[in-house]
Amino acid sequence: MKKDIHPNYRDVVFHDTSSEFKFLTKSTIETSETTEWTDGKTYPVFKIEVSSESHPFYTGKKMLLDTAGRVEKFNKRYAKK
Repeated sequence: MKKDIHPNYRDVVFHDTSSEFKFLTKSTIETSETTEWTDGKTYPVFKIEVSSESHPFYTGKKMLLDTAGRVEKFNKRYAKK
């Protein structure tokens, strides 16, 4: 294997802002924020809008996420004239 071509993986907390769900996993993503995890250690945190805890496909619940007026923009664009 070639040296120095693989990314450096580190522990990162992903925070689902719509359901307040957090999970710790390995990632190469760069972040500037940190958070304290349940083990007392501080990890970088990356905020996401949708995860398996909040996505309607996985939860079985229909929920409408209107981020920055996307629904209105869609309706305006594809409204019948």
